Amino acid sequence: MPQSALLDRITTSLEDDKAEDIVTISLAGRSSLCDVVVIASGRSTRHVMSIADHLARRLKDIGYGTRPVTGAGQGDWVLVDCGDIIVHVFRPEVRDYYDLEGMWSVQ
Repeated sequence: MPQSALLDRITTSLEDDKAEDIVTISLAGRSSLCDVVVIASGRSTRHVMSIADHLARRLKDIGYGTRPVTGAGQGDWVLVDCGDIIVHVFRPEVRDYYDLEGMWSVQ
């Protein structure tokens, strides 16, 4: 699946689950971890876990395979590894604390 199509599927899944403040940051040529980071917020730990679980399940259903999900036990910050795209879903105060947008912003 082309990266742009995968990114569209990820964004649609996040929007469908009412994720808030969705931000996409291109890291192409700036990081060996991934090409794109997607950051979103959930209203509660349960909402964060649900958003990540639904995303992983939807990607599997479209043939993208089982996606590694990290942090679902806590629900403060869940990472879904989609290969060239990494999705971070936070509770708002945890997102503010780690400030990934600030870390990866273009200066």
